[in-house]
Amino acid sequence: MLDRNRGHNLPVGTIPIEDLEIGMKRSLSKTINDREIAMFADLSTDHNPVHMDEDYARETIFSGRVAHGMLTAGLISAVIGEQLPGHGTIYMKQALTFIAPVRPGDRVLAEVTVRDIDYPGRRVTLDCLCSVCARPVLAGEALVLAPSRKFD
Repeated sequence: MLDRNRGHNLPVGTIPIEDLEIGMKRSLSKTINDREIAMFADLSTDHNPVHMDEDYARETIFSGRVAHGMLTAGLISAVIGEQLPGHGTIYMKQALTFIAPVRPGDRVLAEVTVRDIDYPGRRVTLDCLCSVCARPVLAGEALVLAPSRKFD
């Protein structure tokens, strides 16, 4: 939590464009279990058996069930929307590379790092990485429109 946000009427967790710096990093970790996979399947309507059926999934290149890639990517969205830059951030673009599967029971660490800042345009480029046991499972970059104190 940044004390410098006090008095600017910004939601908790928000870092306005004026306070962002290259190299700033925020993260969260979450265990992906059967409940999350089932909820994501219902919300997305993606009930691919590689996510839902262990017998089926065992016969695939994954040799067992895996979480939806976009469920893992959603953790990046959570870091961006809640922490860096935080509330009021607008997604403009996201590029992702899926490196390895996330399995039920895996604890995923999602990290977002500020790579570039266009202060006048309020555009921020973020490096995004998800890992399980220090092994990358997803990498990418996001371009976002950051909140500003000028608009509170």
